[in-house]
Amino acid sequence: MTAADLRVGLVGYGLAGSVFHAPLIAATEGLTLDTVVTSNPERQEQARAEFPDVRTVASADELFARAADLDLIVIASPNKTHVQLATTALEAGLPVVVDKPIAGTAAEARGLAALAEERGLLLSVFQNRRWDNDFLTLRKLLDEGELGDVWRFESRFERWRPQPKGGWRESGDPAEVGGLLYDLGSHVVDQALTLFGPAASVYAEADVRRPGAEIDDDTFIAITHTSGVRSHLYVSATTAQLGPRFRVLGSKAGYVKYGLDPQEAALREGERPGTAAGWGREPESLWGRLGSGESPVTGGGSPVPTLSGDYPAYYAAVARALSGGGTNPVTALEAAAALDVLEAARRSAHDGVAVEL
Repeated sequence: MTAADLRVGLVGYGLAGSVFHAPLIAATEGLTLDTVVTSNPERQEQARAEFPDVRTVASADELFARAADLDLIVIASPNKTHVQLATTALEAGLPVVVDKPIAGTAAEARGLAALAEERGLLLSVFQNRRWDNDFLTLRKLLDEGELGDVWRFESRFERWRPQPKGGWRESGDPAEVGGLLYDLGSHVVDQALTLFGPAASVYAEADVRRPGAEIDDDTFIAITHTSGVRSHLYVSATTAQLGPRFRVLGSKAGYVKYGLDPQEAALREGERPGTAAGWGREPESLWGRLGSGESPVTGGGSPVPTLSGDYPAYYAAVARALSGGGTNPVTALEAAAALDVLEAARRSAHDGVAVEL
């Protein structure tokens, strides 16, 4: 830590806090992980073992009692706590990063955005999948016009988990803001809106497939963008045969990419940006293919080198924004637009109709 480092308080040390936020904060020049909030003694011990200089406290109240000693609050606690904690942090005069989804409703997200603007504080949403290797590669192809006019965008986060794992993410209690629609759906919708612009209409199908499951575990979202692009988005825990991560079809060519960005798996294994060689890089065997008229499975198209994934870029952008040298990498209003789509998808799945936005 240097005298100029911004001191970060992290609320939550479950999957999001321990695997994503803490390592990425610690790897970011200009940021120092100062305090971790978790009431779980084992997680407190884990945090101190991984970051020997970190303080641990059992409650957010203890953290906010030291608000004057901190420069940024990161909220990686369960979804139902996001709005309350973000409000408290902003009212305490602290900039905030909130894990996705920022809130359970678009109205709540816009309320937080208004509060942040009123206080002149940064409010950013952790949408790390904008820095996935395949997403960065697709953006490059689009910027270079390699696909022509895009007609259809297919995106999948599919898994094979025939037995529910339990926990708040799979709870049927609406207050928990659980289910795949709001979990993985937050990622695929954000990516679609970032690439192809606002949604004009939404149609969705949401099913509860697994015995004992309480909330959607197999969901499809169709977005018609105002640009004319149609996005077909799939999030599922019940997919026995996984489809391509991306299949993008345009007037000149299509791009098909299989496999997930390697950064999450690396973080779960304890690898850290800045210390692991080739961070975010994948083998040539997983490169997507660009072409027309033939399936990539049978050798159609040409391999496209996948850009390295770059989750560290998110917190680097946050640090620049707080230091006056950059802009908010993901705004609360962008997150609210994604929540508009998720709310429309929930209504569509319930009523069996398309919802206009």
